[in-house]
Amino acid sequence: MHNELKITDMQTLESNEKTIDKSTNSISLDLPDFTTDSYKDAYSRINAIVIEGEQEAHDNYISIATLIPNELEELTKLARMEMKHKKGFTACGRNLGVVADMEFAKKFFSKLHGNFQVALEKGNLTTCLLIQAILIEAFAISAYNVYIRVADPFAKKITEGVVKDEYLHLNYGQEWLKENLSTCKEELMEANKVNLPLIKKMLDEVADDASVLAMDREELMEEFMIAYQDTLMEIGLDNREIARMAMAAIV
Repeated sequence: MHNELKITDMQTLESNEKTIDKSTNSISLDLPDFTTDSYKDAYSRINAIVIEGEQEAHDNYISIATLIPNELEELTKLARMEMKHKKGFTACGRNLGVVADMEFAKKFFSKLHGNFQVALEKGNLTTCLLIQAILIEAFAISAYNVYIRVADPFAKKITEGVVKDEYLHLNYGQEWLKENLSTCKEELMEANKVNLPLIKKMLDEVADDASVLAMDREELMEEFMIAYQDTLMEIGLDNREIARMAMAAIV
């Protein structure tokens, strides 16, 4: 009986390996041509967005530390990790011979950046954490996970390392909001109404460039909403509250 099970397991394993081989081959066949002018043109903007996004994240965590100074050491550590990511993504562009369009990237983040700065000036910690540690991190994680499947080998390795770190950042904001949910829920839901629609607009703005990189807009949005709603659930919101918050993305 045990031998039969082992034989069956081996056959299943071999079958799975063949399936994996086939899927891996099909994925490799679907990879874009990283050397074309059209790819490099689109990459100049996408690469700039991730570089600027990591810089924004660094600056935002340093700013958040002014609102919760007892968390300075932890937030400084998170900020340093973001600068490491920025260097990694800068190297990705250099590897492909692409100059990042940083002017485009600054405009891309300008509304979210402005909303963060207003919240910071008002001392609205919940809004700051929603923007940086929830929205931006969920946006980054979902985009990086989609990109990894179609990235060039150098960028794939860099991005895989970055994603592991980003989950730590998402977890930081998630845990603070979870612990303080009873006092911050109203601000959280109001901030969501203002800032979640911006994420959808940002995805729409880069949909064409993402498509050139073989990243599907619908998949990007789906991955983001899954990551975002999972985080809200971990924070402690119920299904009705999460659904109400998610509706803000439909504008």
